[in-house]
Amino acid sequence: MIVLNLIENEAKQVFLRYGIPIPKGVVIDDSKQTALALSNLKPPYMVKAQVPAGGRGKAGGIMPAMSAFEAEEAAAKLLGAQVKRLPVNQVLIEEKLSIRNELYVGFTVDRSNRRYVALASAMGGMEIEEVAEKTPEAIIRTMVDYQAGMRSFDALAVAKKLGYSGSQLLELSGVIQKLYFACVESDAETAEINPLAETESGSFVAADARIVIDDNALFRHPEYEKEEAQELSPQEALAKKNNLAFVKLDGDIGVVGNGAGLVMATLDLLNLFGGKPADFLDMGGGAGMEAIKTALEIVLADPDTKAVLVNVLGGITRCDEVALGIVEAAKNVKVKKPLVVRLLGTNQREGQRILADAGVSVLENMEEAAKQAVAFAAEAKR
Repeated sequence: MIVLNLIENEAKQVFLRYGIPIPKGVVIDDSKQTALALSNLKPPYMVKAQVPAGGRGKAGGIMPAMSAFEAEEAAAKLLGAQVKRLPVNQVLIEEKLSIRNELYVGFTVDRSNRRYVALASAMGGMEIEEVAEKTPEAIIRTMVDYQAGMRSFDALAVAKKLGYSGSQLLELSGVIQKLYFACVESDAETAEINPLAETESGSFVAADARIVIDDNALFRHPEYEKEEAQELSPQEALAKKNNLAFVKLDGDIGVVGNGAGLVMATLDLLNLFGGKPADFLDMGGGAGMEAIKTALEIVLADPDTKAVLVNVLGGITRCDEVALGIVEAAKNVKVKKPLVVRLLGTNQREGQRILADAGVSVLENMEEAAKQAVAFAAEAKR
């Protein structure tokens, strides 16, 4: 699934529409705007890089500031820099909350049960994956009825399990139910508040916000068209323009295949043999020379990629067309990287001949191709 990650400020504006409290803040794109922007805010502040990625704090993307001068300095450092390899074009400056406790609340799609699941934890402020791994018992899971939705008594039950009672129980359950409505009506795959701050006054405020929208539903949300274009990297934009399914991963072996299942199987094989995929790129069925040429150029242009594995099972996709696209891409890309091709199916022999004449390693066995790609990547890092 391809998704659109709203940046924190965009997600918080969605929360605000549903009545979820957020800190008082302002977004700027020039550090010189800081003094004027903070005229209605009280110190101290939190200065936050606005990029569609989690873990910004650990990556240096969130900085405290005790004064407007410090806030301007922090904004100047963040704007134009990169956080999690993403350019920072905007910062959000908020009044710092006086926090008594940090919670996690969120909704995500449980695909095996074909419905949303509510997740909550008293261990907020940490990545939920880390909590699940180290202390799985700390996560409260509640399946949401796909017809009735998140009812008020469901939300009250979650808030009670988090240890609250009285007026706080009612307020917290209200935030949980509002978050559910925001998630469903935004066609979100995930909506979460981490941390949901319990302030010293006992109220609850969304200190951070994350909404991940399934881009198949964007036709219902034209307000996000601009955000989608801004979020895309040059690689992603080129892939989208050419109808290629591309997802950047954190490894060093580029992967191109024809069919989502085949590409997923290729990623699994690379991991099995000790490699780490740098991407998921599916050309789709029937991909011709231009599609494979563009796909390969996208992957080869990635500076993280040390080797590339092309895995094609030809049916309506012709292996000779794929081979011609590979040869053309190799000519056009200045940076040369080890390339392994597994080619099997329609016009297989002709495709293998074209690649062999061009000096490209071509195999029929998928496992052997994956092993060779892992070996090439390891050699390139030495």
